[in-house]
Amino acid sequence: MTVSLTRDGSFAVLTLNRPEALNALSFAIIRQIDQAVREVAQSDARGLIVTGAGPKSFCAGADIKELIGRGLQSQHEGARGGQLVFDRLAELRIPSVAVIHGYAFGGGLELALACTFRVGTAQAKLGLPEVKLGLIPGYGGTQRLPRLIGEGRALDIILSGRTVGAEEAERIGLLNRVMAGDDPVSLGKSYLEPMLQHGLGALQFARQAVQRGMQTTLEQGLRIECDLSTLAFQTEDAAEGMAAFAEKRNAQFKDR
Repeated sequence: MTVSLTRDGSFAVLTLNRPEALNALSFAIIRQIDQAVREVAQSDARGLIVTGAGPKSFCAGADIKELIGRGLQSQHEGARGGQLVFDRLAELRIPSVAVIHGYAFGGGLELALACTFRVGTAQAKLGLPEVKLGLIPGYGGTQRLPRLIGEGRALDIILSGRTVGAEEAERIGLLNRVMAGDDPVSLGKSYLEPMLQHGLGALQFARQAVQRGMQTTLEQGLRIECDLSTLAFQTEDAAEGMAAFAEKRNAQFKDR
């Protein structure tokens, strides 16, 4: 399999395992990612780490040879299919982090953008170079990137097709953090573990409030926040968290 799904304690680890091709995305790999994400959604994992095998690349993008000579219907179905897979990743209940330790280009960056967070090493290089092939991003890059870093910066990256280094990526918010180390799984665990001390319900409600609110007006966003904060208040974890605070002890969350 060119996509592996393993467990490391409470973490699921999805690894693109095609280092000889810099972990490029074929249509078969997209289907394997879809199956892996579905398995994660049904598991008891509390966090997901997404990374690529080998020292050079997270994912260098689409397998261009597969795109040559495709008909319009096939291309449309392929793009929409990839979007739906990455949507499923983005909508997981648990937080996910893409650990980028080399190239993250094209579809590879779009895969990372579908994760909740992105961290990288100093060697990370990111970009959406599709315009250099006369194409545009098709797996969500034109939509998720401007929502993350703003329209102007996104257009600069997309229309130039240029490569963004780790330092700039962190500065503009494309990477949440640049981290030192050479073990992607350890880096991903180190980043997510502090968050996973909290209940998954509160994490999910907070993510939904931010992400749904970003798609609408401030007034409507405040209503979303009000509704979700009310739902969070009714959970067992909320009762435990408030009781633990009053009793001056550590909360024991159960994700309920």
